[in-house]
Amino acid sequence: MTSGVRPENPSIDEALRIIKRGAEEVLIEAELIAKLKENRPLRVKAGFDPTAPDLHLGHTVVLTKMRQLQDLGHRIMFLIGDFTGMIGDPSGKNSTRPPLTREQVEANARTYQEQVYKILDPARTEICFNSTWNTELGAAGMLRLAASTTVARMLERDDFKKRFAGNQPIAIHEFMYPLLQGYDSVAMQADIELGGTDQKFNLLMGRMLQEQHGQKPQCVIMMPLLEGLDGVNKMSKSLGNYIGIAEPAGEIFGKVMSVSDTLMWRYYELVSSRSLEDIAVLKAQVEAGRNPRDVKIELAMELVTRFHSAEAAQGALADFQARFQKNAIPDAVPEVSVSTGAEGRMAIGQVLKEAGLVASTSEAFRMIQQGGVKADGEKVEDKGLMLDAGTTVVLQVGKRKFARVTLA
Repeated sequence: MTSGVRPENPSIDEALRIIKRGAEEVLIEAELIAKLKENRPLRVKAGFDPTAPDLHLGHTVVLTKMRQLQDLGHRIMFLIGDFTGMIGDPSGKNSTRPPLTREQVEANARTYQEQVYKILDPARTEICFNSTWNTELGAAGMLRLAASTTVARMLERDDFKKRFAGNQPIAIHEFMYPLLQGYDSVAMQADIELGGTDQKFNLLMGRMLQEQHGQKPQCVIMMPLLEGLDGVNKMSKSLGNYIGIAEPAGEIFGKVMSVSDTLMWRYYELVSSRSLEDIAVLKAQVEAGRNPRDVKIELAMELVTRFHSAEAAQGALADFQARFQKNAIPDAVPEVSVSTGAEGRMAIGQVLKEAGLVASTSEAFRMIQQGGVKADGEKVEDKGLMLDAGTTVVLQVGKRKFARVTLA
């Protein structure tokens, strides 16, 4: 995988353009420019808690940015939070997150290392574990770290503030998480730290602690949270709207093809290796009449090639064409969103009715019994089929009624 732009001796402006691509916020840009002018490999840190054994496309937003910085000649330090993973970062959560066991952390960390090299260059990537320095802190070091800020400052963090206001419990050890993440930056002497927008408080904590330890504060590059297949919620395994990078080639290909034509451009910007110039050309082609489906195929091919191989991508394309295009699914399929409500799932008959493909559930059952209903080109035979929230599926009733339905 490449970043799409790999200048041998990039100017500061060119490097900054690459770095800022897709970024939500850069803090502080003037400091970043000053670091780039030092003309040395910058120490780039990004931390991942091994809370789940598999990475999905949402994780690759930060990894793609790391690869771009790697191609600019900077030193990439992929940090596995094996120590902090046993605390659990409550970012974006409204409750204490259960800590992982040492066995879970070690197993997930091994899987991470295998998967990140699908994007990062292993020869130019340093894998770090924060237990290396956090274990050595000991009780006295932890107390000194805890004394570096106040409870009032911690309650400025949005999720802590909401839980405190809502009389929801906050465990004392949770306050240590942002401090330990910030101390990682001190131990690693990071020049730049990457993270999602939900990590802003923790990322800025690193700047504060570095200054307290006499270091130049790191610059922070915050990347947006990638929307999942539903185009609404952030990509998440728990919501079922994700594309796992370890999934079979056909699954990745099919899921990419299921995203909306609008969301496709978001994926291109954040996870594709195509340059911004190339993407602009593709957009102009679509505006001039090129079928968006063909552009989406290019994205699906790129991602399957990255996570599997070029041969696997060709096979996935052939399978997609056999299953979908030869089943006469039209190029322009109406897009419909159906709410599953609190239950989080809906029966196929009700989905067909809500999508406007049938007048009633009894008509839906009759059409299923007659073999007239297809989901993603496959005949639906089970009238009790349930579809979960986060699912996007092309439904067909008879020969002429189609809808790309996203369940929310």
